[in-house]
This record gives sequence, structure tokens and C-alpha cells, in this order.
Amino acid sequence: MSMDRREFLKLAGLTCIGIGVGGAQLLVRSRIASSEYAPAAEGLQANRWAMVIDLRKFRTEEDYDKLIKACHYIHNVPSFPDKYHEVKWLWKEDFEHSFPEQKNRYLPEGIEKKPVLLLCNHCSNAPCVRVCPTKATFKLSNGITAQDYHRCIGCRFCMAACPYGARSFNWVDPRPYIKEVNPEFPTRTPGVVEKCNFCVERLSEGLRPACVEASEGKILFGDLRDEGSEVRRYLAENFSMRRKPELGTEPAVFYIIGGGEEHV
Repeated sequence: MSMDRREFLKLAGLTCIGIGVGGAQLLVRSRIASSEYAPAAEGLQANRWAMVIDLRKFRTEEDYDKLIKACHYIHNVPSFPDKYHEVKWLWKEDFEHSFPEQKNRYLPEGIEKKPVLLLCNHCSNAPCVRVCPTKATFKLSNGITAQDYHRCIGCRFCMAACPYGARSFNWVDPRPYIKEVNPEFPTRTPGVVEKCNFCVERLSEGLRPACVEASEGKILFGDLRDEGSEVRRYLAENFSMRRKPELGTEPAVFYIIGGGEEHV
């Protein structure tokens, strides 16, 4: 289900022309698509981006919150007073709901009560990609599950298909609820779905994802297909878990839960 930039732009152009979108608007959309999804030559490259979250290193609420704040500021995620309207890219959940099929009644208390940091899993077999009728959600060649907000029609099929609750719908205009707007990233409009994008825009500039940078070593990010990468070495040395592996979605986010010197 991969789609490179040329294929995506061709499809976007044909679709826009078919529905009567003017040339100027089409040009704007093409520029947005190419700037957000086409890695620059000097950007970070990988065959398959993956993330490893070492929960043993998360000891305080601040360890979680500063990562969430960094992510939500950079991506203009709104903060709604009504939880029904909540939009989240990175958030906390308890162990039982994060790993429902792997719950063990005899888990050590320190693991069972520790929050789990959640985000889009950028699955290899992403069900959200398969159900999107407009291809607003699609796979990049580096494994990232990307989204074009301009093509999203708000049908929410992707939300129903995602088994991880990783997508949020903008029921109302989110822009008045952004505490501090980051002009480097587009704001969204009512009626579109959004989610974590693995900081694809930062990768194109040679930067690591915001949460990785803010984590100070608690989160690793690298090429899963490179045997010499840091994430591969870390996974080889530590027992890891992925969310709902029985579904066959092949998440690209791994968790180190317990054991070893870092466990508290």
C-alpha cells in the first residue's frame, strides 16, 4: 500500500481537476503535499522508520507531560475544555487498556500502575489506509502512515478501522483552542481527522521527532531494517512488546516494559 510522491501528486491532481478545483488552489495543495511528504536530500532517511519507547526510564509525570507538550505545540494540537472534542497526537493510558490482550494478573505493581505513552503506530499493514475512500491516508515508502488534510472528507472510516484509537476528529474549529500557534505547521479545520505523523516534516529537515528529542534518551527512533541501527541493537538487547500484535497490523512502535537496570 505504499505510495511515492509522484504517484500521490498525480492522483491528487486528477482528483482535484475532476471536481473542478481551480488551478491556483491545486498548486497550493501540490506545494503542501510536496513540502510535507517529500524528504529533502539532506533530511533523515530510513527504509522503515520505527520507535522504541523505554518505559523503564519514565519515572515522573513530567517525564510524560513534557513530551506531550513538545509534540502538541509543534503540531498545533488544540486543547479543548470539553473532553468529547479532545484531539490527541501523543497521550497517556494505563497498562490494561494499552495492552488488553497481554494483561497478566500477576504483573509487578510498578509495571501495572505505570502509564503508557501512546501514539499512532504507523503500522505496516495499516487498516486506516485500506478504508480511506479518498486516499487522504496513505503509506510512504519509509513506512510512515501519512495524511493529507486537504483530501480528508471527514467520513471517519479511518477512526473506525484503527484498533488503537490513534485518530481524532475535529468536531469544531480547532484554531481558537491552540494555546500558542506554531507558524511552521499548518492548522486544521473542522471536519477532518488528524493523528501523529512521526514528525515527517522534521525528518525532512534532518531533525528527529519532537518527542524523541524531548525525551532525553527515553525514546529511540531509527531504521528498523538496518541491523546496525540503534533501534535494532536496543530491541536485540531488551524484551519488547507491541500493542495488539494478534491483529497482524505490524506496529512500528515498540515498548520496553520492565526488567533490566532501568526498571523502577
